[in-house]
Amino acid sequence: MVHQLGYSLRILAINIVAIVLLVASISAFAGTDVLTWHNDLARTGLNRREWILRPDNVNATDFGKLFISNVDGQIYSQPLIVTGIRGEGFNAYNVLYVATEHDSIYAIDADTGFLLWHVSLLPPGETPADTDECDPIIPEVGVTATPVIDRRSGPHGTIYVVTMSKNAAGIYFQRLHALDLTTGTEEFGGPVDIVATYPGTGDNSSNGNVVFDPSQYYERAGLTLSNGVVYTTWASRHDCRPYTSWVIGYDQHSLAQVRVINLTHNGHQGAIWQSGGAPAVDSNGSLYAMLGNGTFETTLDANGFPNQGDFGNCFVKLSTANNSLQVADYWTMFNTVEESNVDYDLGSAGPLLLPDMTDSNGIRRHLAVGSGKDAHIYIVDRDNMGKYNPNGNITLYQELSESLGGFNFSTPAFFNGMLYFGPVRDVLRAFSFTNARMNGNAVSRSANTFPFPGTTPSISANGTAYGILWAAENADNAVLHAYNA
Repeated sequence: MVHQLGYSLRILAINIVAIVLLVASISAFAGTDVLTWHNDLARTGLNRREWILRPDNVNATDFGKLFISNVDGQIYSQPLIVTGIRGEGFNAYNVLYVATEHDSIYAIDADTGFLLWHVSLLPPGETPADTDECDPIIPEVGVTATPVIDRRSGPHGTIYVVTMSKNAAGIYFQRLHALDLTTGTEEFGGPVDIVATYPGTGDNSSNGNVVFDPSQYYERAGLTLSNGVVYTTWASRHDCRPYTSWVIGYDQHSLAQVRVINLTHNGHQGAIWQSGGAPAVDSNGSLYAMLGNGTFETTLDANGFPNQGDFGNCFVKLSTANNSLQVADYWTMFNTVEESNVDYDLGSAGPLLLPDMTDSNGIRRHLAVGSGKDAHIYIVDRDNMGKYNPNGNITLYQELSESLGGFNFSTPAFFNGMLYFGPVRDVLRAFSFTNARMNGNAVSRSANTFPFPGTTPSISANGTAYGILWAAENADNAVLHAYNA
């Protein structure tokens, strides 16, 4: 471990939330954007263009709190940053974008903490959605999912945001906004109300279609932007039926709805929440997501797919070919129905796409990794995920059942051949690979443990050197830890 830092990193609070920026005193930023959840579409959590921070200067002398910015609600999404932005009233600012559960977006000068702009995305007469004692998010729900940014969209770049709100008549709304990065003004005729139907007879169906009810869902997983489409994925409010498993895509320039699939359209549940993690995307544009407990038919069709098309508690690969969304492949545990019945979500964390590796036979492997509430690590071959086998997980590329010491509610990080996991009430663990197989015994562990919900680590490095592993601890006085990666 390099250093354990005791500065307040307050991510959640009851009323006012403080954004705390911690930097090396010699420089604030070195020109690296963070435009999407966990840094890239593979969701590795890696920034390999960090020119300033190194293990030798992240210390009590050179590293510390630069400023605090107050905002109007809780923060469940990851702040994003755009460097060297120019536009109306902007002169090469490094800008931090922060979204709150009060349906607000803040643009903050990342070097000084000066507020550049703040917009409320609440229409007149509406408030953030209310909550009750069963809700995991309190006291209100507004922007929960991490937004996504495209620097080339619109005149100055665009940030895409999903909001939830409620009017005086008790009607709930989910909306997709596209905001100018320099002014916060709406672009492309936005916002648009999120509504959808899909053929099926599952929860909340009518006349042969399941219907998206804005009052029943959170947009919890981060937004995903790929090949001109902004993808939204949906989780239930307090795990109460009726709800099903939606992926809804919008054209990033017109905000027209262009793609819809429901992954439990003849059943129920199957939330895509991933503890806030966004779906991953491969070089072909295929999406990868991990679903929560829900309907899965163990009777399969001739292609090995569930015969009613319900993929609850599955690791899925979605093809985006031909301007549509289709399940291209999937994998689930042999005991998936039993795990669903006891709320052992596979999808309590998000997937990570590993870089290509060569196995002992010289075969180039394209792998993805995930882990959920059962604390097993599952590695799938993205070219042949394994589907379902009632006799055991024998079609899975690799399973490690005893490598983690707690449930997993966090996405790992990857750097220099090492995979880092931070499970619930467990230490942070680093795992190595040999011939495209993960070694089950951790090569290193942190001295401290992380309480619920564990930690989703990220990494800064200069290429392959000077790696620092960063991990936030959800303690009474929240702590940011820095380790030598």
